[in-house]
Amino acid sequence: MSRSKGFPDNGELVVCSVTSVKNFGAFVTLDEYDDKEGFIHVRDIASGWVKYIRDFIREGQKVVCKVLGVDSSKGHIDLSLKSVNDHQKREKIQQWKNEKKAEKLIEIVAERLSISVDEAYDEFGLELTEVYDTLYGAFESIAANPDELREDYEGEWVEKFIEVAIENVSIPYVSIDGILEMKSMAPDGVEDIRKALMDGIAAAGDDAEVSITSVGSPKYRVVITADEYKIAEDVMKKVSNAAIKSLTKAGGEAVLKRESR
Repeated sequence: MSRSKGFPDNGELVVCSVTSVKNFGAFVTLDEYDDKEGFIHVRDIASGWVKYIRDFIREGQKVVCKVLGVDSSKGHIDLSLKSVNDHQKREKIQQWKNEKKAEKLIEIVAERLSISVDEAYDEFGLELTEVYDTLYGAFESIAANPDELREDYEGEWVEKFIEVAIENVSIPYVSIDGILEMKSMAPDGVEDIRKALMDGIAAAGDDAEVSITSVGSPKYRVVITADEYKIAEDVMKKVSNAAIKSLTKAGGEAVLKRESR
C-alpha cells in the first residue's frame, strides 16, 4: 500500500511512468507521488537536438527524472530526463524497488498482528521511515541488528517486525580490495613475508572479514568485506599498515596499491 505524499522537491530524482509522448514533450505520472502528472519538455529529453522524440522516450516506459520545478497550486511538475545519468538511474530504480518491497513487508507485519496496513503505518511504519530515512532502510537495519529495535521501542509489533525483517531482507555488505607488493632479499624472506601477512590479518579485528591471496610474487591481493565502506576502508588501513610495518622491520619492502574503490 503506497503512502500518500504531497509534491516532490526541486532537484529530487523521481520514478515516472510515461503516459503520453508528443512532439513537444512527454507526459508522465510520478509513481512515488500518488501518480501526480509531470511534464518533460522536449528540450529536457536529451542533450543535443532531438529529431524524433520517440527515439528517446516511449509510452509505457519507466524512467527516472529530475524535478526542475513544482507549482503545487496548479499541480504542475516540470521534469528533466537528460539531467539523470546512468548511475543515478540505477540507484534510484533500486531504491524504488526496495521501497515497493518494504511496503509488501509492512503488509505482512500487519497481517501477523491482525491489524490493518493503515494502523501499522500509524503505529510504527511512519515513525520508522522518518528515523531510518526509508522504510526499507528500517527493515535492512533491523535485519542486521534486531536488538536495536528492542532497545528503542515497545509493543507486540516489535518482534513481528524483527521476524519479517530477518526472513525477507538480506544483510548488505561491501567489499574492497588492494594489492600488497612485498619484497625481501633476506635468506628467510619468504618467511618474513608470510609473517607480515599474518600480522596484517591479526590487526584487522572483528569488524570485517579479511582474505589475502597470492596473485604471483611479489603481489598479494587483500580483500576486505564489511557492512559499510568506512569500516572496510579502516580495516584495509589497519591490515596494510601492520603488514608493511612488519616486513619493513625485517629489512624488506612493501607498498599497498589500490585497484578499485
